[in-house]
Amino acid sequence: MSDTQKPWNSPMPEPQFDLMRRILAAPSPVGLEAAMTYGVLKPHFEGFAPDSWQLHQFKGHAGVVLDTHPGRDDLFKVMIIGHADKIRMQVRSIGEDGKIWINSDSFLPNVVIGHEVTLFSEDPEAPGSYRRIEGGTVEALGAIHFSDPAQRSGEKGIKKEQLYLELQIHGENKKQQVENLGVRPGDSILLDRPIRHGFSPDTFYGAYLDNGLGCFVTAEVARLIAEAGGTEKVRVMFAIASYEEIGRFGSRVLAGELEPDAIIAVDVNHDYVAAPGIGDRRMQPLEMGKGFTMSVGAIASEQLNRIIETTAREQGIPMQRDIVGVDTGTDGMAGVLAAVDCVATSIGFPIRNMHTISETGYTRDVLAAIHAITHTVQALDALPDPHREFLDHHPRLDHAGALGHQGSDKPETGQDKQ
Repeated sequence: MSDTQKPWNSPMPEPQFDLMRRILAAPSPVGLEAAMTYGVLKPHFEGFAPDSWQLHQFKGHAGVVLDTHPGRDDLFKVMIIGHADKIRMQVRSIGEDGKIWINSDSFLPNVVIGHEVTLFSEDPEAPGSYRRIEGGTVEALGAIHFSDPAQRSGEKGIKKEQLYLELQIHGENKKQQVENLGVRPGDSILLDRPIRHGFSPDTFYGAYLDNGLGCFVTAEVARLIAEAGGTEKVRVMFAIASYEEIGRFGSRVLAGELEPDAIIAVDVNHDYVAAPGIGDRRMQPLEMGKGFTMSVGAIASEQLNRIIETTAREQGIPMQRDIVGVDTGTDGMAGVLAAVDCVATSIGFPIRNMHTISETGYTRDVLAAIHAITHTVQALDALPDPHREFLDHHPRLDHAGALGHQGSDKPETGQDKQ
């Protein structure tokens, strides 16, 4: 395959970009993920999955799993996990002046001020039926004129308790006007910002790349595996989890139910090179535009990582190593949290402005992740015995060879050429 034929070296085709945009647009706050899983991904899966594949559904959450070999517990089971839940704000209380006081959840209070949102409210008269209210904005001070000098200078920030939803309520009985809409504490609020192409080539931006992107990658890997004729020795479970943003709870249930032998989590990562103000922290130089990322450390399996890295090198797919310390911070932890013996790692792509309304990504990094995971699954399927591969080949540092000084010449490696 020439460089020009490698998808990760070309712009993302517009139909594929449109699928990514539709997945990311689905209103799926924590606990209400079905808009993405059942509204977008389930019909998408059904459009290409062979008849022998099965979609698993669950009672306690709206996660779904597309299974290539249902019931075949004898096969080596690989679970690829994206999570459908979005960070959401919630109604906290309603003031006499018509202000709807809200929780900011995992958003910094200052990044949501002034932005348009949609409030999703269950109809009190028809439980299970939801309505949406558009046209509101998140506010805190109302105007600079009402802030104290420390806030004007930047010495003092906005507290999360100051946030409220402005619905332009006026006139008499302002609180009653809001209550007449059926708005209640606990109602979910999402930022209203669609995904758009960015100014720079192959970039895009908008709200909630975390983690509709992981779901998009998981779905595209499923499609490519189906188009390639499936797998023989490996049972692949393409999982779309819930509850990640509140503690990786959904994925640990999926792992506990289906007991995978390997987990590959797919989630966004940080562009540390572009992140302002963290240079003195000496973070690893992950950078948007340099390929997908692979977690090293925590519970990440060196054996699984070796197969991913070898496969990426053989295919010429650009890759970056991400140091994760004691916790991957992703659904890669699902196996150990569910007490399931499995190898695991986490794949990502550097984005900027995470947990803001203007998250920014690079389509070629996303394509690199899609094809790296696809080729990794195929490499696992080509092993003589995937079970024994991981049982018998744990790295032995007591077998490490001595390494001497290598000189100062910079070698021209395949990785450098990419």
